[in-house]
Amino acid sequence: MTTAYVTHPRYVEHDLPEHVEHAERIRAVWAQLKTDGLLPRLRSIEAQPVDDESLLAVHTPDYLDLLERISQQERMVGLGPDTYVAPVSYEIARLAAGGVINAVEEVAAKRADNAIAMVRPPGHHALAHRGMGFCLLGNVAIAARYAQRRLGLNRILILDDDVHHGNGTEAIFYDDPSVMFVSTHLSPHYPYTGAFEDTGRGAGRGYTMNIPLPFGHGDASFAALTEQIIWKAAERFKPDLILVSTGYDAHWADPLGGLKLSLTGFVQISREFVKMADKLCGGRIVFVMEGGYDLDVLGHGWANIARVLLDDDFISDPFGAADQRRGAPDIAPIIARVREIHGL
Repeated sequence: MTTAYVTHPRYVEHDLPEHVEHAERIRAVWAQLKTDGLLPRLRSIEAQPVDDESLLAVHTPDYLDLLERISQQERMVGLGPDTYVAPVSYEIARLAAGGVINAVEEVAAKRADNAIAMVRPPGHHALAHRGMGFCLLGNVAIAARYAQRRLGLNRILILDDDVHHGNGTEAIFYDDPSVMFVSTHLSPHYPYTGAFEDTGRGAGRGYTMNIPLPFGHGDASFAALTEQIIWKAAERFKPDLILVSTGYDAHWADPLGGLKLSLTGFVQISREFVKMADKLCGGRIVFVMEGGYDLDVLGHGWANIARVLLDDDFISDPFGAADQRRGAPDIAPIIARVREIHGL
């Protein structure tokens, strides 16, 4: 089993230490992969910057011009209240989007069976015309369009398990039946989008699947959703490639979260996603770093993703399960609602 591992040492240059999305996040992952002896087992690839054509397939010229103008200044700029842009940030964001493309290329060319894109800044909140939610460029969206236009992978399934709804990814493909977007997310929670009834527009109706979850859903809920909803949707869609926007902020210990997944729960659903890829699209799957703000959880979580892709049995979960002494919420009504809306 060959797993491509795409990252770049310059990802730490996009940094605002007092911000929750800071450079230590990716350093924690790099350190854990090294400590666990996983790096020699991965096919390491240094990310290359995304080209202009691929950017313009997703983002507007005006927005890209804005990022370019900021890069020529000597000060930090805020895109709204939560998203910072340093002079170097556009360059690093292009490396992040390019890294996801590079991971997809490795899988498409069969130089690797599967891949990890360990990139930042994250991307799933970035809209075509502006950045938000710590995100500057739509990394996964850019890679999906690249896969379609240049690699002949026509049907792309995007699975987003970040605690926050991937509103940017959704918006970019909202009217497109060639990309199916499935999101599990805490609701109500930032960015306050992703309702059950938001299923796509026009030809894309039915190709967006939102599964908003109230506070407290954890391993059992996610296992049931994966088995009873996501598997069925994936089998009906028949993808050529699966991209996973992975956010460890859905872990119970995350400071920005509110869901109750454990590291073991993440492994369980990640293994199912790999099985989906094996059954439906020749194993072509790429896991992409999005959120996650507890550094220890983040490091162990991504080490586990590497193990899943390498087909290891071992799980690293020093944190254990969430405290569910008051009982886990009932997932059955949510499953029934999604089934009704999407005809599953």
